Amino acid sequence: MDGSQPINPYLSGNFAPVADEADFELAVTGEIPAALAGAFYRNGPNPRFPPKGEHHWFVGDGMIHGVFVEGGKARYRNRYVRTPKWHDEDAAGRALFGGFDPRLTDPSVAGHDGGVANTNIVWHAGRLLALEEGHAPFEMDPHSLESRGYLGAYRGNVTAHPKLDPETGEMVWFAYGVGEMPLSAGMSYGVTSATGEVVRRDDFQAPYSSMVHDFLVTRGHVLFPVLPLTGSLQRAMTGLPPYAWEPEKGAFVGVMKRDASVDTLRWFETDPCYVFHPMNAWEEGSKIFADVMEHPVAPLFPNADGSPGGDAPARLVRWTFDLAGESNQIKREPLDDMVGEFPRFDERRAGLSYRHGWFAANAGRAGTSFDAIAHVDLATGQRRVHQLPAGDATGEPVFVPRSAGAPEGDGWVVSLIYRAADDQSDFAVFDALDVAAGPIATARIPRRVPFGFHGNWKGA
Repeated sequence: MDGSQPINPYLSGNFAPVADEADFELAVTGEIPAALAGAFYRNGPNPRFPPKGEHHWFVGDGMIHGVFVEGGKARYRNRYVRTPKWHDEDAAGRALFGGFDPRLTDPSVAGHDGGVANTNIVWHAGRLLALEEGHAPFEMDPHSLESRGYLGAYRGNVTAHPKLDPETGEMVWFAYGVGEMPLSAGMSYGVTSATGEVVRRDDFQAPYSSMVHDFLVTRGHVLFPVLPLTGSLQRAMTGLPPYAWEPEKGAFVGVMKRDASVDTLRWFETDPCYVFHPMNAWEEGSKIFADVMEHPVAPLFPNADGSPGGDAPARLVRWTFDLAGESNQIKREPLDDMVGEFPRFDERRAGLSYRHGWFAANAGRAGTSFDAIAHVDLATGQRRVHQLPAGDATGEPVFVPRSAGAPEGDGWVVSLIYRAADDQSDFAVFDALDVAAGPIATARIPRRVPFGFHGNWKGA
């Protein structure tokens, strides 16, 4: 032991932040289809300054990476989300906020907004919204990626994973940690109309305080997973983890009709597990089906006593809820045995029955990044996989339809791929139903794009 501090894995390799904001015209290999025209936006954490204390990946400053595609050509632009936190720290020239540890926040910014807007980027009702679950949506300019500011109409924090209803145009959303004190058990259910008006925000109490990263929406119902990655202010103030795995708390999913009162929530139960991301959910008669990437234990977080958590990769599992039955138990059925995360599908089928899904996968090489893109045909059970060269890693695969009226799955999958040998990144385009054939086109970004979270496509 030489007394040196261990290197934080989320500040090294391709997790490490990039220092500048840039604009590049991209060299294209292959041929980007002429019909693929629009913008791919990807959000992720990119700390502006060396963080205070033990850094967690989830708390870095948001940075939007945009790839703009037209006429077979592509250009790249990245910009920080200039939140109030970003401005406070930029003026000070150093990190001021403590991330998940409130004890580390500098007194000069006590009570200031610490939002990072670093998790997702969504286009709805003519606005580009940078999202993270601790704060209100933060609007960005869709062309310049300049910051416009928080949307006050939401009256508080909003999920990073709203659902866009393809039939009504509504954005359905929720929030957790709602209450006067941090890490509260309160939650909210909200709806934004197709024109961008917040028409509903109702509060309710969850069984306990949980990190509810995502939720599920069908044509007629909403489902709120409250799983035992628990939050505790008391724990945090004693130096133990603010968020930790506590399986003894049980696992619950609250189900209610979308137009009903939150007082009607019915809490279903299952064995302890954790889900960051569902793929899709739909209903048939009195049953609701939900396909989720299920972890046996919550990864990336410790146990409640501060000891290291388990290594628990996710796999695709179907949950079934019988609304007509007397039992509140959730039926769970494995759908695929490949390790993966970041599930996506043709979101014109959001909340409806569907056939095709895609996810970032580990096809054989274990690690904290993903070495493959998988396509699953849920009608046939067939899985097709494109495995990347050794050392390369993919981000979330995002589906883009060939046209508004194209059949489900007819289109492309786009993703950012880190090329380890060159320490650069590619914007890659795949035939969505033949990802195993590899990219039909790549646009080389002449530097790396750090690993991040979620992205979406906005058509031209």
